Amino acid sequence: MENIRVYCKNTGEYYSCTPGCELIDLAREINYTQNTGKKGEKYNILAAYVDNQLKELSYKIYMAHSIEFIDITHPDGRRTFNRSLAFLLQAAVNEVYAGKYKLVLDYSLPNGLYGELHKQDVTQEDAKKFISEGATYKAASPKLSEVVPTDENDIQALKKRMEELVATNLPFIKTKASNDEAVRIFLKNGQLEKARLCKTLGCFFNSVYHLNGHTDTFYGPLLHNTGAIEKFNLVKYNNGFCLQSPNPFPPYELPEVKYQEKLYDIFKENGNWCRILGVKDIGTVNMAVQSGFSSQMIQIAEALHERKYGAIADMIHARKERVKLILIAGPSSSGKTTTSKRIALHLRVLGLTPVVIAMDNYFVNREDTPKDEDGNYDFESIYAMDLELLNKQLNQLFNGEEIELPKFNFAEGKRFYDGEKIKLGETDVLIMEGIHALNPQLTEDIDNDKKFKIYASALTPLSIDENNYISTTDNRKLRRMVRDNNFRGTSAEETILRWESVRNGEYKNIFPYQENADVMFNSSLIYELPLLKTYAEPLLRRIPPTSPAYAESLRLLKFLSYIVGMNNNEQNNIPPTSVLREFIGNSSFTY
Repeated sequence: MENIRVYCKNTGEYYSCTPGCELIDLAREINYTQNTGKKGEKYNILAAYVDNQLKELSYKIYMAHSIEFIDITHPDGRRTFNRSLAFLLQAAVNEVYAGKYKLVLDYSLPNGLYGELHKQDVTQEDAKKFISEGATYKAASPKLSEVVPTDENDIQALKKRMEELVATNLPFIKTKASNDEAVRIFLKNGQLEKARLCKTLGCFFNSVYHLNGHTDTFYGPLLHNTGAIEKFNLVKYNNGFCLQSPNPFPPYELPEVKYQEKLYDIFKENGNWCRILGVKDIGTVNMAVQSGFSSQMIQIAEALHERKYGAIADMIHARKERVKLILIAGPSSSGKTTTSKRIALHLRVLGLTPVVIAMDNYFVNREDTPKDEDGNYDFESIYAMDLELLNKQLNQLFNGEEIELPKFNFAEGKRFYDGEKIKLGETDVLIMEGIHALNPQLTEDIDNDKKFKIYASALTPLSIDENNYISTTDNRKLRRMVRDNNFRGTSAEETILRWESVRNGEYKNIFPYQENADVMFNSSLIYELPLLKTYAEPLLRRIPPTSPAYAESLRLLKFLSYIVGMNNNEQNNIPPTSVLREFIGNSSFTY
């Protein structure tokens, strides 16, 4: 057979290869097994785009393609790394504990993934009965397995076995299994969530992966072999552990371990909410939608939110003699605006009068704005704010003085005043929302007793299955995509292409200060992925194959394919004050 001509985007050259050649073999043949970073660092290639579609390095080439190799510096490279690392840990758990325990990876922490060991206490008969009866939502409420607290001996034993598997350089092997066969595999593993998801999706075939005699499934490509997992760490964290991979930003080293108890507590709180709702994973959410329980799920989820808003307002009211400034921060598309409005309503019920001050009006003039390393204006820098004026006017207000509020003309990049003045009354309390709200530098001249700090984010407590968590980042990206299309005239393609810049700003300006909050509010709702699916899928399908956003659109479409969407009638049950109305429309609030 004739050789195939392929184009490598990394080198900008064409190459000839034999039909059936694996991507890893092509990389070795052209001597391109490492990418060179901006500062000359070398990073091993982990996966590749083939015509803008993500593939394992074991993918075989049978026709002409455009190929781009990616490494740990690329979001899809990191996802490939993390999926493989999760399977590595799964194999270690199986071998160290001889099947007594199962691995559960619950959610992402700033330092890595939080996981626990659970007792493998489901018999095969129990599992088969559970799946057969799980055709309806009422019968599918998740059985809670018992957590096995880990100690340092557990951590060291697991880490040692992982290192041994890495040193052996074992291959990750991908095969296809019929849906029934896949369900049998997952039942044998005691993985009811995986089996339930297979049942709700009803696919003909599923991809399964094999490592050293262990079988599992993951929702995206894995690495070529365990030897590619050069850097990882496993550290004790509360009752479980934190599985660490390299940072998602330069210099891509392992992050420092930070115990963020408030973030951990909010995840645990939302885990309890899941139990109240009778859902834990995508499979049970799918069953709720399929069985006609969407309305009940919406009502309970919104009621839980309402209680949380009220509880936060009660905390502020209890300190009303001291608190004069409420600061709200959170990453993009966390529903900060709706959160501030809902809390403001509860404060009014308690006799307080919220007064909103727009933080954006305290920008410095354009010519005084700091610049980033590329010489562009850095509008997200805290020094793009006039900190001196902000602190001066806040203290004047707290001292009973009247001030004239500044305004900012974004088109001209200039501050101006239009005569609007305010003075705080006895029951007035200021609310300020913005990316720097929890940064102590923003209000460093204000007495801490006068401040109440809230961190809002969409921290989804759902998982796909036992060891495949749902990224809170993906949840927020879908929210923003829908909102930008509905209200800002921005396409899904543009949202995806801007997202890396948004994320860099969050890592720099928001996440380091989240533990400064007096309280954290999780704005995610258990039913939102079935809702967002109906809005996001058509937007993602419009992105053409030639777009640099195409690969990401395919990944998100694949993720959404695991979710059963809500119909229009079910969406009518969403109240007009819901945080999700900020993104899909028909809110009773003005934004």
